[in-house]
Amino acid sequence: MLSDTPGLHHVTGIVGDPQDAIDFYSGVLGVRLVTQTVNFEDILQHHLYFGDANGTPGTVLTHFPDPHGDPGRPGKPQIKSVSFVVPTDSLVYWETRLADHDVAVEGPLERFDERVLRFEDPAGTRVELVAGPPVPTDIELWTAGPVPTDRAICALHGVSTLSGNPYATAGTLETLGFDHDGEDGDRIRYRASGSRATVVDVLDRDARFGREGTGTLHHVAVRVEREADLHEWRELFDDRGYDVSRVKDRHFFHSLYVRDPGGILFELATQTGGVAASDGVNEPGESLFLPDWFERDRDLIESQLPALTVPTGVGGDDTP
Repeated sequence: MLSDTPGLHHVTGIVGDPQDAIDFYSGVLGVRLVTQTVNFEDILQHHLYFGDANGTPGTVLTHFPDPHGDPGRPGKPQIKSVSFVVPTDSLVYWETRLADHDVAVEGPLERFDERVLRFEDPAGTRVELVAGPPVPTDIELWTAGPVPTDRAICALHGVSTLSGNPYATAGTLETLGFDHDGEDGDRIRYRASGSRATVVDVLDRDARFGREGTGTLHHVAVRVEREADLHEWRELFDDRGYDVSRVKDRHFFHSLYVRDPGGILFELATQTGGVAASDGVNEPGESLFLPDWFERDRDLIESQLPALTVPTGVGGDDTP
C-alpha cells in the first residue's frame, strides 16, 4: 500500500533576472542558494535552488529564471502564493527588514491561528511569512546568512492554490494523504502529517484565468519515500485518468509530474538528505553544478549563461 506523503518537498516558480532572484532570496530573505544548475528540460536556462543549509526537502524553493520571458498573470488554475515559517516573535523584525529593502508589505494578517506578512519578490511572485506554526527542529539553518538565526526563515509552510475545480484539487490532496484541517472564509486547509512543510490551502473563490510567466509559481512537489513508490503512484494516477508523466531522474531526486483535474501541477519527489550541490572546491551554490550527463557540454552552457554572484554570509545583521 502506498504511504501518505509527509508534506511538501519543494515549490518551483518562474522569475526574470537570476541575479535579482539571488539578491532577494539570499541577500534579503536569508535563505541559502544551495544549488545553481540548469533546467534539465532546457540546459541554456538556470535552475536555482534555495533552502536551509543542506537544501533539506521541505525547506526548498526553486526558480527557473527567464530574463526574456513575458510577465505572468495571476489567476486560476495556479498556485497563488508560497509561504515560509518564521519564529513567532519575528514579524516586527521582518516588517522592518523588508521596509529597509523597499519591499511593500501587507499585514500582519490573521489567518487560522497564524499571523501572516504578504509581499512580492522582484518578479512579482507572491510570498508569505507565517508566524505561529511550530518551528521545525529537523533542519539546519544557514548560520552564515544575513539574517540572525533566531529570526530566520525555517522551512516552507505551504502553498495556496487557485484551482479551476477546488473539489477535484481537494480530492487529489486527499489521495496524496492530506487531511481536511479547517476552513477560514473561502480558504480550505489541507494538512499532511509530517514535521515540516505540511500545508496546502485550496481557495474557493472567483478569479480570472491566469497565464504562466515570470512572477508565477509553476508547481508544488510533495515528498515520497522511494523511487519504487513513484512507479506505483504513476500507475494509480494513470488508472484514474490523470495527466501523469513518466518517472524522471532529476539527479538530486527522482520524480514524476501529475496535473490534477483542477489544473494544479503537482510533482512527487523522493526524499533525500538534501539538494545542496558543490563542485568539490566551492561551497554549495557558489558555482554552476552540472550532472554527469551534461558535463560534456559545460563550455557551451557556461558561454550562454550569465555569471552569478552569491552574497557572502555575514553571520546575521543587527536590524531590530
